[in-house]
Amino acid sequence: MKKRGSRSSTGLHDYGFAVLSGGIAALTFPKFRLFFLAWVCLIPLIGTILKKNPGQAFRLGMAAGFVFYAVLLYWIPAVPAHYGNLSWGFSLFIYLVLALYLSLFWGGFGYVTARIARRYPIAVYLLIPFVWTAFEYLITHVLTGFPWGILGYSQQPNIYFIQTAAVFGVYGISFVLVLFQSLFLCSMRLGKKSPFLAAVAFVLFIHSAGFLVLQNPIEGKDVLRAGVVQGNVSSETDWNSITEDDKRELLNRHLDLSDSLLREGADLIIWPEFSVSLCFSCNYGIYDDFRRILEDYARTNNVSLVLGTNEISKKADLFLYHNTALALHPSGEITQYSKMHLVPFGEYTPYKWAFGFIQRLTHAIGELTPGKSYVLHSLGGTHFGTPICYEIIFPNLVRGFATRGARFLVTITDDGWYGTSAAPYQHFAMAVFRAVENRRPLLRAATTGISGVVDPYGRVLEKTEMNTRASLSAGISPVEAKTLYTRWGDVLPFISLTLAAVFLILASFKRHIPNDRPMKNGTKRQP
Repeated sequence: MKKRGSRSSTGLHDYGFAVLSGGIAALTFPKFRLFFLAWVCLIPLIGTILKKNPGQAFRLGMAAGFVFYAVLLYWIPAVPAHYGNLSWGFSLFIYLVLALYLSLFWGGFGYVTARIARRYPIAVYLLIPFVWTAFEYLITHVLTGFPWGILGYSQQPNIYFIQTAAVFGVYGISFVLVLFQSLFLCSMRLGKKSPFLAAVAFVLFIHSAGFLVLQNPIEGKDVLRAGVVQGNVSSETDWNSITEDDKRELLNRHLDLSDSLLREGADLIIWPEFSVSLCFSCNYGIYDDFRRILEDYARTNNVSLVLGTNEISKKADLFLYHNTALALHPSGEITQYSKMHLVPFGEYTPYKWAFGFIQRLTHAIGELTPGKSYVLHSLGGTHFGTPICYEIIFPNLVRGFATRGARFLVTITDDGWYGTSAAPYQHFAMAVFRAVENRRPLLRAATTGISGVVDPYGRVLEKTEMNTRASLSAGISPVEAKTLYTRWGDVLPFISLTLAAVFLILASFKRHIPNDRPMKNGTKRQP
């Protein structure tokens, strides 16, 4: 006899549905760009876990999540193998462990959904998007956070839909995608069209609202001419071993590309992260020489430069190294922002008590010190922020620049580590969302690409090809008004976490209701 509340056993076909969902979901991201499949990708998984008990649903969620991240992050093993001198076997092991860890969040989604469904079999269809959003928020913040696979990012090409991000951030995009699929399944369960028709109407409304927003854009009054330099410097460049002549050649390469932007009237020129061997706090040798050259360049040409540099500070007897975005102005004023959210296992080793052995296996892990606070740069009284590389994938971190008065965003990065894989394209798509969320123009300078200029509505005005030397310029209008997302932040994820926790607790109480408790007529409840 089946136990009360038990569900059917899990068969290969169930795992097949889970794997199908994970695989399709991964294909909605760049480079694959089958973004329209994000509207249906989770239907096989959700439809299956609703028929299972929480333990089974957890395992199915993990299976789907593992496939999703294994496909989405296929480019990871090449990085430690090629640049960290690790064996391909160990690099693959790291990649699979990461995919397994991240799949726990999909497993958690399955568990919580199935638990709630046991007590609230109809209401669960409205709660599913909240549960999904809650776990996307957790994956952004638990441990060091790694929000690379947030489903909403897949919709970057859907320019009308992503305008919703100005209200609820990228999490709002994910929420709508999952709500649509959940209501479709609700219609199937009830045998009624009304839930699905309501979902279709809601989606059409959101797209129509996005269309109207784009027809009536909010533009800033001032127009700045900004230029981006892409020097195409290989990530294999060893700054400690290349000759001084090589370093000067790289500096001159970037200056030559900058000259072409000056002829177009640039007020601001942006160089990528790690494009030239620069350290403005190192007052000796070639570093001092390069500093004087750049100060003279900014003053002579009346242009501000944003440069990616490695800066050094001192604390007691220790020298601290920082990944820094430095702004050099014609007046000689220098402002610098040091990266606050470093790349784990790239720029530092988190939780050394557990992972210190990895640092002993490779020389590729840096020992950088994170910056402590936001710093805004100013161009003619207009403030702007400079999130560096990995930081651009964290919505709330970038939002912090806008709340502090940044009227446009500049992000510098080095994506050369990933070659021509999907990683640079995925990274660029995430940067686009930061522009939409805060309604701020965004300029992106990447060492080998993709560099670009994005308007406050997520439209890509200019973009470079990968692995080319290039420069591009565009007029941007800094924006002062703050979006609802800039003002409110991650309200939707907080609501989602609260609802998921409350209904999980309520659903769990069901286990404590005795099955044989006498009913009013004196009979007992049947199992």
